[in-house]
Amino acid sequence: MGGRASPFQSGEKHTVRTKTDSVALIACLALAMGVVSTMTFCGRAGAGRPWMNRSLSAEQRANLLLHAMTLNDEIALVHGVSRKAHPFEGYAGFVPANPRLGIPALKEADGRAGVGNGAKDVTLLPAPLCASASWDTALMNEYGSVLGEEEWGKGTNVFLGPTIDIVRVPEWGRAFETYGEDPYLNGQMAAAEIKGVQSQGPIANANMYLTMNQETNRFRQNTVVDERTLQEIYLPPFQAAIQRGQVGTFMCAYVKANGIPSCENPELLTTFLRKELGFEGWVLSDWGATHSTVASAKAGLDQEMPTGRYYGQSLKAAVQDGGVSQATLNELDRRILVTMFRHGLFDKHQPGNWNTDVGSREHALFSSKAAEEGAVLLKDEDHILPLAGIRSIAVIGADGGAKPLAEGGGSSYVVAPYVVSPVEGIRNRAGKNVRVTYADGSDLAQAAKLARAASVAIVFADSWETEGADRPNLNLPRNQNQLVSIVARTNSHTVVVLNTGGAVLMPWINEVRGIVEAWYPGQEDGNTIAAILFGDVDPAGKLPLTFPRTESAVPTGTPEQWPGGTQTPHGFHVIPIHPSRMSGVEGTSVYSEKLDVGYRWYDASQVHPLFPFGYGLSYTTFKLSHLQVTPTKLDTAAGLLTQDVNVQVVVTNTGRRAGAEVVQAYVKQPAENGEPPRQLCAFAKVFLNPGQTSPVTLILRPRSFSIYDTAARQWRSPAGTYQVLVGTSSALRDLPLRNNLAVVSQ
Repeated sequence: MGGRASPFQSGEKHTVRTKTDSVALIACLALAMGVVSTMTFCGRAGAGRPWMNRSLSAEQRANLLLHAMTLNDEIALVHGVSRKAHPFEGYAGFVPANPRLGIPALKEADGRAGVGNGAKDVTLLPAPLCASASWDTALMNEYGSVLGEEEWGKGTNVFLGPTIDIVRVPEWGRAFETYGEDPYLNGQMAAAEIKGVQSQGPIANANMYLTMNQETNRFRQNTVVDERTLQEIYLPPFQAAIQRGQVGTFMCAYVKANGIPSCENPELLTTFLRKELGFEGWVLSDWGATHSTVASAKAGLDQEMPTGRYYGQSLKAAVQDGGVSQATLNELDRRILVTMFRHGLFDKHQPGNWNTDVGSREHALFSSKAAEEGAVLLKDEDHILPLAGIRSIAVIGADGGAKPLAEGGGSSYVVAPYVVSPVEGIRNRAGKNVRVTYADGSDLAQAAKLARAASVAIVFADSWETEGADRPNLNLPRNQNQLVSIVARTNSHTVVVLNTGGAVLMPWINEVRGIVEAWYPGQEDGNTIAAILFGDVDPAGKLPLTFPRTESAVPTGTPEQWPGGTQTPHGFHVIPIHPSRMSGVEGTSVYSEKLDVGYRWYDASQVHPLFPFGYGLSYTTFKLSHLQVTPTKLDTAAGLLTQDVNVQVVVTNTGRRAGAEVVQAYVKQPAENGEPPRQLCAFAKVFLNPGQTSPVTLILRPRSFSIYDTAARQWRSPAGTYQVLVGTSSALRDLPLRNNLAVVSQ
């Protein structure tokens, strides 16, 4: 329909038409448009619903259905309903079905690590950050498939995930929900998970769009960020979700972006999302993130959730009085309908419901596998791990016993069918010949006594994260730092296992022999930890974010950056900036670090972190050699590269056991480009047996050698000498292989 108003829609007049008249008009219109033939109309689709003809495109079917919809039908599709007004099962959001037109209900559910919203009989997977630490896109795709299968089995057809936002603030309460601090890593993992979810039936939802990087004051916070930073850091993961993952829906965020709420921001929803990134799905609001009717509709918000405060009667009245054109409402509905048709919601049978048992042994085994691959070995002094030849183990810490922290809180929370505690998993794995004792650590003297009597002491420490609140600092809460130090002083063979949702400080790092970051490992917590500690699996995870040394040595170390002040700095250039909208802002976070997010800031500031992005040890050793970059010279036409670059390296397992290494490629741009010192542009995980050698090929896309030109508002590839660095973490010491590449303007 190309945006024009439906001939059947003019206020409420269409409601007096009979069903027979409507069908006849639809039939005539369909035939006149040449969309369906007489045989198709009268046969497969049926005279009443030509949009049910599966041989038509999603766009054709949506147009046919849209012509049959009344104004009330259209309004009903663009907002959810309350449980009080329209009781429904446990889903987070619900848009009722339209039986007359055959439009299925939209059943939207949370759960980044499993089906959320209190659903039972499901699988608790490890946190997405843990899965991302595997640096394995195939694993993340399987993660999405398991999650999508269980969501679909519960009746969900819109899965409210994944969380794609960058971890800008180390204290961010939702860091565990996302994939880390790097745009490229986040984008690759997002695309892989989305494909997995959508392969099982549900439509995935990329959230939260955009610059939702803290929980503090999240309902009223304004993020002040320049356009180059938006384009190079915060938009790329969402671009990958669209162009590689073909994600069906987006969720606009609570925060304001440069003075305008995300859900009524035309720059975000129309200019960036649809015009530049080519998104064709629909945008729904975060729960309660809609603040207007006319402005939101015109900006490109398609669906208000969870109810219709602004998109119910208010939107209907706005259409009737001309505040919102009929053509605009048509577009909101069309984007929803096209996506529903494209993903088969009108055609697929979904036998399950909210009470269906969707857990399985296969999913439990995958949960364990994902947690094992995401665990990161941070320290292994004198090869204290894997455990061997020991007679006794002291397990210490509340997280090691009856209260293991296997997941985070908020909309990510999953009702686990069970959680294997670490002490249980260790006892089962150690066997009868190894004595395993336990203390929760509340009594420091008792913990020290237990540790002193054991061959090895393993302290389990945790840090709780949840939606709705940032951590106050990066210290381990309660008495856990003191507990680690006391145990380490009484037993020189002390290992710390961290169950955290992000980076933490480690004032005791020089006192302990081993450190494992297990993140939030899901329902198989104890079995996973035991497999790592005893060497049944090789820890091959790599950090998806940087661990700082101190509270202040972080990219967002000033109050203006986080949690934010009340003023916008003079002269800080942002696009768009609306001073008139800023007066009501109660908090303003200034992204003054600009491109220097995460490891980029540490490199640019020459600050040495505790553990760098991309870092992780193994029980075996690897050697990288024979770097080849092809070609080594690129001609840029019209200022922008179009050719990929192949990077090949040989990887050898030089140790005595099988294991996996993650080969990482970073690009250093010419200094005059104004980019961070180096940026991740490709990675690949390779599994090798002892002594095995394998070539690994990485592809560097043209964007690896480009910058965003804010004056021209487009990407370009400046001429100059670029350097390709290959190794095993973002730290220069771990990037031994380097080749230059010349970009020459024609």
